Amino acid sequence: MAMEDSPCPPKLSVIIPAYNEAHRLPKSLRQLRDWLDDQPYTSEVIVIDDGSTDETTSVVRAAMSEWAALSLHLASHAGKGAAVQAGARAAHGDLVAFADADFSMPVRELERLRLVAEKIAGVAIASREVPGARRYGEPWYRHAMGRVFNRLVQILVLPGIQDTQCGFKCMPRDIALTLCSQQTISGWGFDVELLAIARRHGFAIREVPIPWYYMANSRVRLGRDTFSMVREALTIRTKMRRGDYDPSGVSAGASDASLIEMRNTHAC
Repeated sequence: MAMEDSPCPPKLSVIIPAYNEAHRLPKSLRQLRDWLDDQPYTSEVIVIDDGSTDETTSVVRAAMSEWAALSLHLASHAGKGAAVQAGARAAHGDLVAFADADFSMPVRELERLRLVAEKIAGVAIASREVPGARRYGEPWYRHAMGRVFNRLVQILVLPGIQDTQCGFKCMPRDIALTLCSQQTISGWGFDVELLAIARRHGFAIREVPIPWYYMANSRVRLGRDTFSMVREALTIRTKMRRGDYDPSGVSAGASDASLIEMRNTHAC
């Protein structure tokens, strides 16, 4: 149900970080709107344009003209982690979901994540590795490198979590703000950091099996990005040992002052 059809605030906020996604967003937004319009609860969708140099901003603005639940935020090109952090701070929903712009899992799987996050009052993460999950079309070498990285993450930071890197997660908004208040990594390793913070705070984390479809134009560069993620995992381990992620009552704060927001107007 679109946010304009019901009182504010929305039940669910969907955050989509986007960098040069003009070719993928039209289809993704169309599918997301069709699905959300069929749900019995209110929702909003927030696209964080992470300094795109293509027509991403124009694509989202065009969609906003016909979809009042959609809003756009412009940010400097600081990385996916920073974009997710900004999106969480801009969200109004009781629950906040993070989603990749390519929607490499079917949109309907968001409902499974939402229900699990609501049930456990914690963090539901889409997983391509737990029993019941399926991968489609992924080259063997990418899967192999992903498993090597996950093994390192489990040894260094997060034992027992099989898939930290899938881009679809859902949690109550207050938890999202708590995690973002201590998040420091803006690169690909931010997923590991958020989950490390969640575990340190004692929040429940549950992996939800999904069908996942490999997208050939993935943003991840195997060599350079894998090296960066390993380095960030080591940084997270050091921060954990120092107590940087200990519960401290840090305020989640307001949205980044450098963020420019373009939001459709709603009557609440």
